[in-house]
Amino acid sequence: MTESTVTETTICYHCGDECLSTAYAEAEKHFCCQGCKSVYSILSANNLCSYYNFNEHPGLTRARTDKRFDYLDNAGIVKELIDYADDNVTIVTLYIPHIHCSSCIWLLEKLNKFNPAILHSRIDFLKKQLHIKYDSQQLSLKQLVELLFDIGYEPAINLQDVIKKQNTIKDNLVQRIAVAGFCFGNVMLLSFPEYLGLSSLEQSFKHFFGWLNILFSLPVVFYSGREYFVSAWQNLRNKVLNIDFPLALGIAVLFIRTVVEIANNAGAGFADTLCGLVFFLLVGKFVQRKTYHHISFERDYRSFFPVAVQVIANGVETPVPLADLKIGQRIVLRHNEIIPADAILLKGDALIDFSFVTGESIPVDKTLGEIIYAGGRQTSEAIELEVVKPVSQSYLTQLWNNEAFTRQQDNRMQTFNERVSKYFTYVLLAIALGSLVFWLPTSLNRGLAAFTAVLIVACPCALALSTPFTMSAALSIFDKNLFYLKNTAVVEQLAKIDTIVFDKTGTITTATDNNISLNGALTGHQKQLVYSVCSNSNHPLSRMICQYLGNIEKLPVNHYKEMPGKGITAFIGDDEVKAGSGQFMFGMFNEEKGSTKVHLMVNGAYLGNFSFKQNYRDGLQKTAAELAAYQMFLISGDSDHEKEALQPVFGSEEQMNFNQSPQNKLGFVQLLQHLKGKVMMIGDGLNDAGALKQSDLGIAVTDNINNFSPGCDAILDGRSFNKLPAFLRFAKSTVTIIHCSFAISLTYNLIGLSYAVTGNLSPLTAAILMPLSTATIISFTTIATHFAAKRRKLA
Repeated sequence: MTESTVTETTICYHCGDECLSTAYAEAEKHFCCQGCKSVYSILSANNLCSYYNFNEHPGLTRARTDKRFDYLDNAGIVKELIDYADDNVTIVTLYIPHIHCSSCIWLLEKLNKFNPAILHSRIDFLKKQLHIKYDSQQLSLKQLVELLFDIGYEPAINLQDVIKKQNTIKDNLVQRIAVAGFCFGNVMLLSFPEYLGLSSLEQSFKHFFGWLNILFSLPVVFYSGREYFVSAWQNLRNKVLNIDFPLALGIAVLFIRTVVEIANNAGAGFADTLCGLVFFLLVGKFVQRKTYHHISFERDYRSFFPVAVQVIANGVETPVPLADLKIGQRIVLRHNEIIPADAILLKGDALIDFSFVTGESIPVDKTLGEIIYAGGRQTSEAIELEVVKPVSQSYLTQLWNNEAFTRQQDNRMQTFNERVSKYFTYVLLAIALGSLVFWLPTSLNRGLAAFTAVLIVACPCALALSTPFTMSAALSIFDKNLFYLKNTAVVEQLAKIDTIVFDKTGTITTATDNNISLNGALTGHQKQLVYSVCSNSNHPLSRMICQYLGNIEKLPVNHYKEMPGKGITAFIGDDEVKAGSGQFMFGMFNEEKGSTKVHLMVNGAYLGNFSFKQNYRDGLQKTAAELAAYQMFLISGDSDHEKEALQPVFGSEEQMNFNQSPQNKLGFVQLLQHLKGKVMMIGDGLNDAGALKQSDLGIAVTDNINNFSPGCDAILDGRSFNKLPAFLRFAKSTVTIIHCSFAISLTYNLIGLSYAVTGNLSPLTAAILMPLSTATIISFTTIATHFAAKRRKLA
């Protein structure tokens, strides 16, 4: 137990901390330190104080603990984190999750105003990344991180940043589009005389223009379009036919026929159609890729562990990289740090928040000698532990070793393109060969002309473009409504779902908006006493009590004593105030099942208690009613004390399962899949990770999108939970739009085939049909997708 005296102080305008000094003030605003004052001064000087409109205190509470960033003194760790270094300049990229507005961008790009050793800083707002170039002779990485921490922008540095594989392939898509576009424009320019008819004076240029078109086609085929040939060959080797095969075949035939016709002076060839085809295909790929998702879906446990931990050896604390942590070592963890390995508590009061692992929001008190499992976050004072298992063998990592995490997830449901392209290729080849066989007895040249013409006209350009443009529009709609999908294939998976499994805590309930009720009557003075005591505690329940009581004037508090996770004793004047659990107040457990209570006592007289019960998400019952067409189940690790309250939502008791372990949840999803259900699992917390991975579609619900997203296909912001039925209907509409665009594409193909099978396809006809079909598909998918979103009230 600790004892301290707390008096009423002024709140920092920037970060919300209490100001222990009146030395830092400007424009009648008070600040807790020079750092906060400097940030305000810079913003104010540049008319950017709208920064404070986003939050009452946008700067983070920055109670930096000693030795917090000491691991950045380790040269091995620093070497893995930085992007580039020489004798004078170092470049590093840091993830800053708390960037939220244009003022943040401006401020972080002016870091040189805080320290001239910072030479350059640039923000990538979508990725929330800060790229910094600094003078390594004057500033270390540790000092840079501490500077960012002090101005309210702590970087998120984790173990995965250090051990990530450096296997990123340089993307040259933009260059390939530029090359294809340049060649397409020039070929069109050289082909116009052919379209319009060459006069006798210009006939001498006809052959020259043709060879120039072949020259421009070479980089389009062998550079811009190369990946289609590579993909087609790899799929053929694996005995799979995808849409890249007919595309590669069409590109090859267009190029070969163009060369043959121009070389034999038999025609103008199809260079314009060829270049236009590759250009539009690459643009579609670019649009799909630029549908940006700023959330990491591929995290594992290492994304949330610290890079290093403080190890005690011979009474001295030393930062040791997590990979070097061994069984038997004694480690120190401070406030808000995550426990990286299963360990025994040796010293200190452990108040562990296991929401990272279980989804439960209320911290758990641990006693000396008890094992604390990896993944818990210490929310109280510094503690010392002895490691009993390596990081790779902890309970936390065992959940990741389940086979559900290693199987391929992308093939759980085939997309429409994957299903259609196989049959499309067979039909295309059959028609092409049929045309060749039909004309072969009368004319070999006409048979070859018909064969190649069919492959040219029926090349699935419009089909290849319909999906990326439709899905990109759909993903932008989902994104605006705070529903973030891993990739475009998830939309089609969403449309096929017929069974939905919900977790309870943190999924259909809100962890931050607990229902508080006061059992007892408090006078105005008694409320002031309780508020003054609770305002000095960082415990979540204390903060909820203060929020419940409202903004009350604080009284000076003396002899403040807090037993973490148990209760508080303090004096305000002559009044002794106590608040805490039943065990703390009365020495016994006497709590109503299914609720948490904080009991109140003043001068030995019992005043009553605050009771905390979780709220269900807004509109839960209405949302469930709109999902009546689906099979719905509840599966929870909690006890069944809320079964009656949830029965109107889920129906019969058979639809609800309580006291389920993570393995039970995974097994339940497997059972539903065995019964031919297309299962969507909606959960929160690592204990749902196996079920999320195993399901046909896993959705992680969170009230902070930067939180853990274990192996899921989508992340749903809790504020949009009631839009889930609209999302499912919109996904079905999106798939219907793709089917319609395929029908439009087939219509154009049938028109073209009527020319192609006769062997009389002209370059002009091909040049008109291809861009016309492309423009129609792009316009239709974009307009139809936004119309469908408006119908569902998502736009």
